[in-house]
Amino acid sequence: MDAAPNANHLLSPQDLAALIAVPVATVYRWRSAGSGPRGYRIGKHVRFRMSDVEAWLDACADQPA
Repeated sequence: MDAAPNANHLLSPQDLAALIAVPVATVYRWRSAGSGPRGYRIGKHVRFRMSDVEAWLDACADQPA
């Protein structure tokens, strides 16, 4: 990737896994369980919008005590 991703940039499951340092299988497991970031099916491919990933990460953040 040449440029920093913007909010509408689409990530593949492999891109998402690399971004948050988890195995690709974990991304697919989250998707099937409905617990990961919102995904979009485009043809036979799954993609994740960067803004959805950021919102999901914010929601997963630890809350201060």
